[in-house]
Amino acid sequence: MKYSRYCRSLLSTPATAVPRYAAGHRSGADISMVDLEDSVPPARKEEARRRAEGFFTLPSAAATRCAVRINTISGPDGLRDLLALRQYAVKPPLVLIPMVESRRDVEIVEHVLGPECPDTEFIAVVETPRGLQHAAGIASSSRRLRALVFGSADYAFATGARIAWDALAYARGVLVNSARAAGIEVMDAPFFEVHDDGALRCEAALAKDMGFSGKIAVHPRQVPLINEAFSPDDDTLGRARRIVAAGRENGRDITVVDGVMIGIPFFEASQRLVEEFGDGLPGPSAPSPGIDGPSPPRPAAPLRRTPATPHPYPDVPRSTTATQEREQ
Repeated sequence: MKYSRYCRSLLSTPATAVPRYAAGHRSGADISMVDLEDSVPPARKEEARRRAEGFFTLPSAAATRCAVRINTISGPDGLRDLLALRQYAVKPPLVLIPMVESRRDVEIVEHVLGPECPDTEFIAVVETPRGLQHAAGIASSSRRLRALVFGSADYAFATGARIAWDALAYARGVLVNSARAAGIEVMDAPFFEVHDDGALRCEAALAKDMGFSGKIAVHPRQVPLINEAFSPDDDTLGRARRIVAAGRENGRDITVVDGVMIGIPFFEASQRLVEEFGDGLPGPSAPSPGIDGPSPPRPAAPLRRTPATPHPYPDVPRSTTATQEREQ
């Protein structure tokens, strides 16, 4: 299982809701995003661009990255958004690009932002049949692209599918494979029932098992549940520590840990997991050549395990517009 703190969770705040900016930064989401797209009515787009600059000057948690979702670049508002971002005093660390249908869409964003935003990274939202058809090309379109996101509401509306796990499993699988083949992260679509924690846990577990890195939150109360679902539990971390220790002791030769034959891919995956989510290794072990020695061990912070939730995952009724589906 691949885990990453880069994008377990993303929480969106409308650009016009300035009083909510600080709460977004304090939500615990890996990515706190200000939205210029669906949550902003057409008459307030220009106001939203002006206000959104302040989102990036507020203090945020050290582990939180700030992002902005622009409008689709196939329309004038998307291009206006990019030109405005170039002038921000504090440049956005991340730009979420909606309705991406080809690698050219990402290339246009990169070209327009240009040298004014040299460190800005991208996340592409794939939410149309054409976008899914070109997902592999999109995923490899730019060295700045860090993740793909599945937009289930627009995709379901375009195909006539239900917003249900089984109905959209093929689309999710294509997106995961495309992202992983390109070596980038991939985030699952939101779960729109704000108060159904059990169903959220169930869908997050299915997404994690399929290979997703994280999931979009539509409300701050969903963030801790999503972070928990996409973080390793105590058993997973403990096993990773044992694998790393075994690798250090035998020079990463083939060995058996917990009754399972393991080799170099297991050692490398476990090392990444411990470095990102663990605080140390149990017990001393001598480093092998070319492998860093262990840090002084500290007790790992406990991670709560996700309780079992009932199956099957309940269907979510589709609203008549994508905007309604994304309401917070």
